[in-house]
Amino acid sequence: MLVMEKGSGHPLGARLDEAGCHFCVWAPQSDRVELCLFDDNEQEQARLELPGRRGQYRFGYVRGVRAGQRYGYRVHGTPQEGMLFDPDKLLIDPYARALSRPLYWDDALYQGDSAAMMAKSVVVDDAFDWQGIGKPAIEPARTILYEAHVKGFTRQHPGIPKALQGTYLGISHPLMIEHMKSLGITSVQLMPVAAFMSEPRLEQLGLSNYWGYNPIAFFAPEPRYSAHTGEAVTEFKTMVRELHKAGLEVILDVVYNHTAESGFDGPMLSFKGFDNAGYYAFEAGPHGPDYSRHANVTGCGNSVNLDHPNTLRLVLDALRYWVTEMQVDGFRFDLAVTLAREAGEFDPMGAFFKALMADPVLSQVKLVAEPWDIGPFGYRLGQFPSQWLEINDRYRDTVRAFWRGDAGKMGDFATRLVGSRDLFPKNWRAPHSSVNYLCYHDGFTLEDLVSYNQRHNQANGEDNRDGHGNNLSNNYGVEGPTLDPRVNNLRQQQKRNMIATLLLSQGTPHFLAGDEMGRSQLGNNNAYCQDNQISWVNWQWRPEDERLFAFTQQMMALRAESEVFSNLQLSDDSWNGAPASCHQVNWYHPDGHQLTDQDWHAPMGQAFAMDIGMITCPGERWYVLFNASDYDIQFRLPPPGEGMEWIQTIDTATNDGLPFLPDDIKRQVAVSRAHSLKLLERIVRDEQAEEALPHEEAHLPATVVAPPANPITDAGKP
Repeated sequence: MLVMEKGSGHPLGARLDEAGCHFCVWAPQSDRVELCLFDDNEQEQARLELPGRRGQYRFGYVRGVRAGQRYGYRVHGTPQEGMLFDPDKLLIDPYARALSRPLYWDDALYQGDSAAMMAKSVVVDDAFDWQGIGKPAIEPARTILYEAHVKGFTRQHPGIPKALQGTYLGISHPLMIEHMKSLGITSVQLMPVAAFMSEPRLEQLGLSNYWGYNPIAFFAPEPRYSAHTGEAVTEFKTMVRELHKAGLEVILDVVYNHTAESGFDGPMLSFKGFDNAGYYAFEAGPHGPDYSRHANVTGCGNSVNLDHPNTLRLVLDALRYWVTEMQVDGFRFDLAVTLAREAGEFDPMGAFFKALMADPVLSQVKLVAEPWDIGPFGYRLGQFPSQWLEINDRYRDTVRAFWRGDAGKMGDFATRLVGSRDLFPKNWRAPHSSVNYLCYHDGFTLEDLVSYNQRHNQANGEDNRDGHGNNLSNNYGVEGPTLDPRVNNLRQQQKRNMIATLLLSQGTPHFLAGDEMGRSQLGNNNAYCQDNQISWVNWQWRPEDERLFAFTQQMMALRAESEVFSNLQLSDDSWNGAPASCHQVNWYHPDGHQLTDQDWHAPMGQAFAMDIGMITCPGERWYVLFNASDYDIQFRLPPPGEGMEWIQTIDTATNDGLPFLPDDIKRQVAVSRAHSLKLLERIVRDEQAEEALPHEEAHLPATVVAPPANPITDAGKP
C-alpha cells in the first residue's frame, strides 16, 4: 500500500532514494496539492495529498515508489486573480524527466476530468553507463553546426533498421555517424527534443507540430522519438554517448519562450494549473497585469515570464539537467529575446544573462541565440553578451541577394565574408560570434532556394499565407523541377557558390541537414506541420546530389585545414591576442587595382577579389574571385611573392567544383565564369615542373564593380 509521509524539503521534481521517492512542486496560493499515482496501464492507484510545506513549495515522500512509477498532480485553490486552479485537470510535473507516452490533444477527453487524455509524468532512475566517454569540447574556430530533425533525418534512410528510423537511436546509428563524420561537421544541432503537444487547431486539420516548437515538459525527451516504449531517457543518453564517441557534439534547440498551453482560452496541462500568474507574462492593464490577456511576443499564444524568479529557476534547472545528466554540449535558444525581457523590455544585462554567466556549468557550454522575437523592439542582432553566438540573418539575406545578382550588394557581401564586424565589433566580440547560414529549418532548403520564386505552402491549411514572402530566391526560368539542362546546371552552380561562400566566411557555419545532397520540400518554406515526405530527408541521390555532397566535403575539409578561413587574425583585432605576423585582407577590382571608395559605392558592383592570409611573407594565402554577374570576367592576379605561385583549388563553374587545367594562372590572370567563385592558393613554386605555358584564353573585359559600403576588415583597408 502506498502511503504519503511528510518527508523533508527536497529539490523540485521526483527524486528517488533507497526506500522511495521524494515529490516536490512549486504551487503558490494553492490550498492543497494531490499526487496521483498510476499503474502501467494508467489506471489510478492512489491519490495522496502532499503534506509538507515550506514557503510556496509543497512536498511529500512515498515509500515503495520505484523508477517507472507514473504520476500527475491535481491542484486545489480558491479562485483569485491570475490563478486558474482546477482539480479536474491532471497536471504534468513541470520537473518531470520523462513522460509515459506522447501527448496528443483530444477535445472530448479533455472535458471534465482530463486524466484520460494526459500523458503521465514518470519517475526516472538516472543510472546510465557512459563508458567513460567524455565530451568532445570542439573549439569555437573548428565548430560547424549541422541542424537536423530527429525523426526526419533518418525516417527514410534505407540502411537504418525500420525500428530505428526516426528515433534517437537512428541518429546515432553507425551509418548516420559515418555520413556526418565524412561530411566534416563537428556539432549536431537537434531541433526541439523536449516533450511537446501539437496545437488543437493542427490536430483538427489532420496535421501536427512536426518541428516540436510547442513544449510542455522542459526536462523530458520527446517519447515520439523513442524506439521502445518508456525508454526515451535511456535512448537519448545512448545517442549522446555514441555521438560523443565519434567526436561529435550535441547542441539542443530549446524553446523556453512559450508553451503548449497557449493563451487564456488554451488548455491547462501543467504550468497554468500550478502558477499561471508566475509562469506567464501578461499585457498591462489599468491597475496592473491584465490576467485575461497573455502577453504574446512569440506569436504562439503566450510568453514565458523569466522575469519571475521561480520561472527563471525552472529554465536554469532544465538547462543544467541537460548538460550534466544528459551530457549535451550546448543550446540554441528559440526566440531568445523573449527570455531576456524584464518588465516587457529586452535587457542585455538582465537576470537570465547574469545567471548563465555566473553558473559554473552553464557558462562553459555553447550558447546560440536566435536574437529576435515579434514583440516591441524585438530584433536584437549583435546585442547579446559577448560569450554568445548569434544567428545572423543579415548574412543569409546578403549572400542570397549577391549570388542572385542583385545590384549594390558587393560591400555588404564583403562585410559578411569577414565576420560581420559591423554587428560584432572587433576586440569586443569573438570572430566566431556570427552564426552564418544559408538555410534554416524555417524557410527554403538550398535546393528550393534555386528552384522556386514563390513559396508553395498550400498543404499547411492556411491558403499559402504562412511562411516568409521574401525569400531572395530565384528559379532561373522554371518554377520547380525541370528537365532543362541549362537551368539545372545553373542551379547546381549557384548551390556550389553559396556553400563555398559559407565555408570561406569568418564566423560559425551553420548547415541545414540535407542541403549537401539536394533535399527539397517542394517549395514549402514553412513545413512545421508536415510530418511526411515533404519534410523528411530523401536519401535517394541523383548523380548531381553525389557531386554536391563531394563538393561540400571538399569545402569543409579545406576550412578545417585552414587557419585563415576558420580563425582570421587581423592586426587591429586583439580578441585572440594577434601574433607578431598576423593576417591581412585586401580587396581588388578585376583589373588588378585595389578597390577604392568609388568602386565600393558603384551601383552595379557584382565582381571583385579577396586577397586573404599572410600577404607579405611565406605562409597561408588565398585569392578568391567572386563573380555574380552574367558575364565571364578576366581577373588580373597580384604577384604571389618570390619563389611562390598561384594554383587553382576550387572553381564552382565546373560540375564538381574542381578546376579545369591547364589555365592562365602562370600569366597572372584567371577567368571567372559568370555566376561563379574561383579559389586560388599560393604555394611554393615547383622549379622542376614543366614550364610550358597553357593555352590562351580570349581576353574578356572586366565588368563595372562597386558596393554600397566599405567592408569591416583590417585597419589598412583600401
